[in-house]
Amino acid sequence: MLDNFFKGVFDTELTAVISVTDFLLCIACSLVIGIILAASYMFRTRYTKSFVVTIATLPAVVCVVIMMVNGNIGAGVAVAGAFSLVRFRSVPGTAKEIGMLFLAMGAGPIAGMGYLGFALLFTVILAAVNLLYNALNLGAKRNAAKYKSFRITIPEDLDYTGVFEEVFREYTTACELTRVKSTNMGSMFRLTFDVILRDPAKEKELIDKLRERNGNLEITVSKQETTEAQL
Repeated sequence: MLDNFFKGVFDTELTAVISVTDFLLCIACSLVIGIILAASYMFRTRYTKSFVVTIATLPAVVCVVIMMVNGNIGAGVAVAGAFSLVRFRSVPGTAKEIGMLFLAMGAGPIAGMGYLGFALLFTVILAAVNLLYNALNLGAKRNAAKYKSFRITIPEDLDYTGVFEEVFREYTTACELTRVKSTNMGSMFRLTFDVILRDPAKEKELIDKLRERNGNLEITVSKQETTEAQL
């Protein structure tokens, strides 16, 4: 009865049927590969939680699709064309959104080829794995409160090269100038620094020190931007 459930609607006697055991084994191996890739990506790299989860689940999605189209040239071409549509969307999205699109694009061809049982099993497994990774906070940064973005407005005649270096060295463990933008008809500059605070409780003290250097102009503090999440 179970074998009939996972048999393709369009299968014939000449069609090689994938066993449930082999299917689960391949998915398990792909998930292990995904975890290894995600862990290696996280090592000394700026990352986002959504991108790490996507890396961890994507090998399983591709694995199942390849298993289903193995030996079927027509299905392979159709799947390749369908997956290429994910990249050309009008609105950029996060890695998590694109990962879910890939999951849907993976389950769709499986169901379309007649393997309804495998499509349901694949969807349930990947949905459960996604929920598990999110519950475990896979890829979440430790001490997220320490990661901040400082937007500092300075007059155009102030040489911003190194002017805040001494202050940031005292209050942060890492600091990077990521953006410089002219504003107010070119009379001012707006600098964006991504920093890791030594002690989040001293954030107000850091702002006061920065105000002494920028002439008490506008300073904005926010969560560190993670544009790397967009693909």
